[in-house]
Amino acid sequence: MKIIKKIVKWLLIFLVLVGVGIFIFIQTLKPDYDGEKKLEGLEKKVTVYYDTYGIPHIYGDSEKDAFRTLGYVHAQDRLWQMELLRRIASGGLSEVFGKDLIGTDKFFLALGIDEASVKTVSGVDENKEAVQLAEAYLDGINQFIANGPTPIEFYLTGIEKSEFTLKDVYNTMGYMAFSFAMAHKTDPLLTEIKDKLGPEYLKDLEIESDTNTVWIKNYYPLSDQVLQNNIASIVSEALGNLNLPLFEGSNSWVIAPEKTKNGKVIFANDPHIGFAQPSVWYEAHLETPTYSKYGYNIAGIPFPVLGHNRKLAYGMTMFENDDVDFYYEENNPSDENMYRHQDKWVAYETLTKTIKVKDTSDVSFTFKKSVHGPILNGIADQVTGQRPVAMSWIYTQMENRVIDAVYRMSHAETLDQFKEALPAIHAPGLNIMYGDAEGNVAWFASAQLYEIPDSVNTKLIYEQGSGLKENKTLLNFSQNPQAINPPWNYVYSANNQPDSIVGMLYPGYYLPENRAKRIVNLLEPKNDWDSASVSEMILDVNSSVNPSIVSDLVKHIDVTQLSDKELKILDLLNAWEGKYNLESLGATIYTRLEYFFLVNTFKDELGEEEFNQFLSTHLSKRIIALMAQKMESVWWDDSNTPEVIEDKIFVVQKSYLNAIASLEQQLGPDYSKWTWNRVHTLEHPHPIGQVDALRSFFNVGPFPVHGTREVINNMFFPYDSTGEYKTSSGPSTRRIIDFSDIENSMSILPTGQSGNPLSKHYEDQAEMFLNGKFRKMMMNKEEIQKGEEILTFRPKD
Repeated sequence: MKIIKKIVKWLLIFLVLVGVGIFIFIQTLKPDYDGEKKLEGLEKKVTVYYDTYGIPHIYGDSEKDAFRTLGYVHAQDRLWQMELLRRIASGGLSEVFGKDLIGTDKFFLALGIDEASVKTVSGVDENKEAVQLAEAYLDGINQFIANGPTPIEFYLTGIEKSEFTLKDVYNTMGYMAFSFAMAHKTDPLLTEIKDKLGPEYLKDLEIESDTNTVWIKNYYPLSDQVLQNNIASIVSEALGNLNLPLFEGSNSWVIAPEKTKNGKVIFANDPHIGFAQPSVWYEAHLETPTYSKYGYNIAGIPFPVLGHNRKLAYGMTMFENDDVDFYYEENNPSDENMYRHQDKWVAYETLTKTIKVKDTSDVSFTFKKSVHGPILNGIADQVTGQRPVAMSWIYTQMENRVIDAVYRMSHAETLDQFKEALPAIHAPGLNIMYGDAEGNVAWFASAQLYEIPDSVNTKLIYEQGSGLKENKTLLNFSQNPQAINPPWNYVYSANNQPDSIVGMLYPGYYLPENRAKRIVNLLEPKNDWDSASVSEMILDVNSSVNPSIVSDLVKHIDVTQLSDKELKILDLLNAWEGKYNLESLGATIYTRLEYFFLVNTFKDELGEEEFNQFLSTHLSKRIIALMAQKMESVWWDDSNTPEVIEDKIFVVQKSYLNAIASLEQQLGPDYSKWTWNRVHTLEHPHPIGQVDALRSFFNVGPFPVHGTREVINNMFFPYDSTGEYKTSSGPSTRRIIDFSDIENSMSILPTGQSGNPLSKHYEDQAEMFLNGKFRKMMMNKEEIQKGEEILTFRPKD
């Protein structure tokens, strides 16, 4: 008995010691927000004041010192995120997650981002200040890698830390540029529809630029006036295997002094990006004698993409222009390694890449490139035996000066200096928004645009010998859509169609008018805007279009065929005003009706796989209102019932009854309980949170959430048959900058500043974000210095 007691005693002691050891180990993995560190390369001391939400306010005597320190503090909160983002373009995900990511790695290696990054870095001028500051930032990251604690994700995945280089910066930017490219999902699908169903089926999809919708209006000041297919499923799968941020949309508006209560510019921006944990932006405030910026950085990128100081503010939305084209190539019948080009047989360029795969042997694969770009067939197992399709993407074809552009934007002090930086952005296409303390407001569509003949449809795969010529005629930046201090006293962007460019509506993958219409309707009549009313507007959940869609649909419902309950539900839907708050019943009923309207209109012709691809495109959002208005369409007939010709009335009636039956099955027979909060939720997923046992530790949520697709508070979700609307993208930050009170400008992040799950700032903003609250973006040094956590960096002896 005594022996058993001794064994139990020592076992308990052992378990306590193990527990204490684990506790101490975990504590060492947390970021340091207080204390003192030595940093090689510093010229003088740098002081980092952390505010209540973990945002670093970095004060140094030189920009190099400040950016070196930024690299260190950014890495201690976001190193794991930096690691994943740099691996995407270089085909390094399988090394972390195993064989399931081989297809993704093949796809991104074939795109050529990594090769373009190597080429760009080989030609950089080491004497340029932008390069020197980027290297200082990278040095800060690498010193954290060498001396700081290893994030827990590295232990769980078993990968080793390694230094970051300038190539990693460009690879991360390349991935972000690709995540904008809607053409990859849309063009092959439309080509398949044309080939399988016929061109008449494209006509009703209104794939050309929309001439009957809300446009972003150009306004050039006088001095600036100028003369006026399975591939889609591969892309969806490649991007969907990991929970990583993808750019989806965005809102921004800048209000001129003439329309504000205090006579100063008010700037608002909420970029819409895929929700992930950690969220995409890292906030940091840098102050030196020559530089002042409160900025938002992407992991591994030294210069802020969004930012402001006391002089000016800038932000962005997606332009949605079409900068990707696909070409059918014709193989030589006697030699598949050759293709026809300008009436001659020429050899494909053949490339072989090797992918490291976790827990198994390396995988090598070979792919071909034509003069247009990589051949997508064969880079994923799903594409076999098809005509060769080449992808032409302007991002990898032109000199990459995007980092230089972001550097110059972040260092500009006037509107003219800021504008001079923008022509360096060739891709991705961005709507750059601007406002300043002098009263200027501006919008610039920034991308390298080129002439597109009226005869060329850029949304289809080009047949042999057709399409855009290889040496495109480039447009000067002065011809890009833009508005500088327009007489209507505001600028805005909601990813909608811009006005004409040199006499043409520039093709793109623009979002429907819903958000744009609401923004304009709210901005236009009001001339006393302040930060409180702007903050209310940025949280708006009212649809400007969906009540009209309801009216267009329900008038085709035969009420004599409905039960009393179905009539009462229809009355509820008719009375709905388009508001998507948590208690709304109309929002739930309409959304289910909308889904089945799409199902019963398109799915029979497209089939399961292509219908799901269709739902993933912007086209599916644009077409809803248009189809609700159409009385005649080739799509109404159900191709599965050849003996009966269905019409719109049949489709709408069927969709309404399907919606009611679906809601009853999911939420129960009592329709008074069909509230929006029961179906519309938000969860911020971490890549490792896909493991069920680790989900609650790494993921944040789920929570019921206000908003929906294409309202200002844009909480997008993909449609599927489950009836659960799991929000996948939305505001990645909400920023409101009032130049009449710059030190009380407001912001919020979806979860928290830190990507370290052991940090107290991992999810400390999540509840505030859900409830539409904001926090101050602190810029007053006296107020900042009152913070309790101070991390001091000194030069290493």
